Amino acid sequence: MNLELVDKHRETIQKAVQALHDRTFFAYYPENPSPDVYGETADKEGREKYKNFLNNKFTELLQQEEQAWVGQEESPYEQQQLGVKYPFFEPDTLISRAEEAYHQWRKLKPADRAALLVEALEQMKTRFFEIAYATMHTTGQAYMMSFQASGPHAADRALEAIAAGYEEQTRFPESTEWEKPMGKYNLKLNKTWKAVPKGVSLVIGCSTFPTWNTVPGMFASLVTGNPVIVKPHPKAVLPIAIVVAEVQKVLQQNGLNPNICQLGVDADDRLITKELAENPKVKLIDYTGGTEFGNYVESLSGKTTFTEKTGVNSIIIDSVENLDKVVQNLAFSVTLYSGQMCTAPQNFFIPETGVKVAGETVPYEQVVEKIAGAVTALVNNPKAAPHIMGAIQNPATAERVKSAASVKGREVLSTCDFENPMFTNARTCTPVIYEVDATEKESYSRELFGPVVLIIKTRSTDQSIELAKEMAINFGAISCGAYTTDDDVKEKIMDEMGLAGTPVSFNLTGGIYVNQNASFSDFHVTGGNPAGNASFTNPEFVIKRFTWVGFREPVMG
Repeated sequence: MNLELVDKHRETIQKAVQALHDRTFFAYYPENPSPDVYGETADKEGREKYKNFLNNKFTELLQQEEQAWVGQEESPYEQQQLGVKYPFFEPDTLISRAEEAYHQWRKLKPADRAALLVEALEQMKTRFFEIAYATMHTTGQAYMMSFQASGPHAADRALEAIAAGYEEQTRFPESTEWEKPMGKYNLKLNKTWKAVPKGVSLVIGCSTFPTWNTVPGMFASLVTGNPVIVKPHPKAVLPIAIVVAEVQKVLQQNGLNPNICQLGVDADDRLITKELAENPKVKLIDYTGGTEFGNYVESLSGKTTFTEKTGVNSIIIDSVENLDKVVQNLAFSVTLYSGQMCTAPQNFFIPETGVKVAGETVPYEQVVEKIAGAVTALVNNPKAAPHIMGAIQNPATAERVKSAASVKGREVLSTCDFENPMFTNARTCTPVIYEVDATEKESYSRELFGPVVLIIKTRSTDQSIELAKEMAINFGAISCGAYTTDDDVKEKIMDEMGLAGTPVSFNLTGGIYVNQNASFSDFHVTGGNPAGNASFTNPEFVIKRFTWVGFREPVMG
């Protein structure tokens, strides 16, 4: 182990640990893809490097003796295959190599592991732009989101997991001399403790945020001494493959087995996730994706699981100061990445009696019209819309939006394709809005992934709160937005949604949106409702990855 790395990154780790406690703004990796920050040629070079991956084998992984070369990624912008091929390994091969690497990795001190992993993030930083283009053309995210979410924001989430893991493993002393007075003599014992990692870790990625949702579990397992197999979604491999390659390079450069962190991909005709997940040697599983598969992961015996599944996110509108600013904020929230975010709002609860705006009541129908008008204005803005909406990752999502007529309700705003001037073949659709009666629970008690908005007419704000809470408790929720100028109503929303394990953003206008979570400050998912059983990054997210084991013996002499 290179001790220089521990010294090099000690201050960074200390700052990150402090940021966990302070919960104030902390971003170690700059989110602005500015030439002043990353260099004049960084964007151009990143784009060229991305293009060089296309129709070629991805040869950067330090994993030997592949059984085949596989790949099935497609650009949502061009609707053409990327042609990138990755080495395929049998699940048994991945697991046996992970087990072998485990016994080297677990014996390093937490400080050494943390320093190695921060070094890997520093190497990842040099590749933010190629990761951004890889993200664009696998997920359909627009350029700015691709850069920020898969680059600096993901790296910050990874650093957060490293800091939390480091802190929890160094919380107690490594050793102490224990002395118990017994009257005429004292009992003396030497006691030592070790944080023993649980074993092979499997991290199952998703198609829409292939690094941001993957690196927290990946780095939390690695920093706590567990070898990791990263199993990305077959349609979004390249962004996380670059990250895994950088981790492997740092490991090898420091005399360690690169199989401590492996990439395990599906073959075109062979899906390996279940085979990996069910293997008794896999002890830890991180999963992001649909509820059905997430429930299966949670049901596996002998595993510690960390899941983020689907949820039904609500907006509760009671009273506001400025309705125009509110609807503009909400319009952005539902159009951002075409609603393909786990935090995107879906169910808008509005009382039939209307909404108080600066003391005056605005009728319900007018509020609905304003929301629809704000969405229409945004998607019809040719300078803004392509950069906000991006493209639709999965054809099934576009079909779901277009077939939302199955929803029992009145169509307020229909969906349509929109033109992306840079990518004429992009798979796109604009948000669709339906008005649904509060009695039609079947329509709004499921996640309709993508740009689908349901406006639910309620008897009162009390019923709005009751229904939002019921949805969260029964079907999960990852976010909730609420608008009220009444302190008592605010307190009730906090109390009721808190009991439903759902964080609430109050009265957002301007440049902050319910979709966004900040690393080192916001806990992403609470683990308190069916939307997921874990939260990154709270202490539980890391302490369940290792076990404290004590050793003691009498003091000699």
